[in-house]
Amino acid sequence: MYKTTIKPFLDFLAALIGLILLSPIFIIVTLLLAIANNGKPFFFQTRPGENERLFSIIKFKTMTDNKDKNGNLLPDAERLTAVGSFVRKTSLDEIPQLLNVLKGDMSLVGPRPLLPEYLPLYTLEQKRRHEVKPGITGWAQVNGRNALSWSDKFKRDVEYVEQQSFVLDCKILFLTLKKVLVSEGISQNGQVGMSKFEGNE
Repeated sequence: MYKTTIKPFLDFLAALIGLILLSPIFIIVTLLLAIANNGKPFFFQTRPGENERLFSIIKFKTMTDNKDKNGNLLPDAERLTAVGSFVRKTSLDEIPQLLNVLKGDMSLVGPRPLLPEYLPLYTLEQKRRHEVKPGITGWAQVNGRNALSWSDKFKRDVEYVEQQSFVLDCKILFLTLKKVLVSEGISQNGQVGMSKFEGNE
């Protein structure tokens, strides 16, 4: 009952209240990123959700589209703007995903939605991460975030699927707030973000 009825209601209510309370920050960050990214403050990308259904995720755009002389995008670290770096460090880039929660594509808590190209690379056990809605934060995020290896990240995702409850969700939200305040686990081994998943060895 919690997963099918109570959690979706709480997600919608919390996302609505969150957007209202964070609207001043939302507007300011949108304007700053629009200036830094040539009028493009948002980033849209297709991601697989519950039961691997595809949806369009929305985040603040923290990197420019600058390319080299051959037309290839520059490395992430070179495209990350100053305001974008601040937005990532404070996790403000996740705020627009509250719109995904309102639409019902995401939950506040659940496995992070990854790239569609990863779907055929998962083991049967790892595929279980798609038995629930993806979340803005999750069990993997409060247990290492981008500092975790892919195998450890997927292990935490499946643990969440098996143990999902109101108490666990509250614990994850509390730990998320704590980690955001200390900016812990933002990158992996000094990288801007998580390295690409290339399958299991």
